[in-house]
Amino acid sequence: MSTATKQANFLLPEDLLEELKKAVSKRQQSKVVADALKKELKRLKLEKVLNTSFGAWKDKDHPEFKEGTEAYVRRLRKSTRLSRLQ
Repeated sequence: MSTATKQANFLLPEDLLEELKKAVSKRQQSKVVADALKKELKRLKLEKVLNTSFGAWKDKDHPEFKEGTEAYVRRLRKSTRLSRLQ
């Protein structure tokens, strides 16, 4: 499946452009830039989600984890073992 493309003009630092030209053939430069931009946009989106969700977890809402998740999981496993034995 092919994706429609559109030309865009960007200003890049001269040294970055020269490095791109040295490292990548003319036919592949747009693909390399597009792939790098996709990766960076994905990272920025994830960073935004992490920043907006920071603090969503409140300890007071989950007292079962007061002693840590390991203790909680051990209690769960112990209780299911007992019910399987009966």
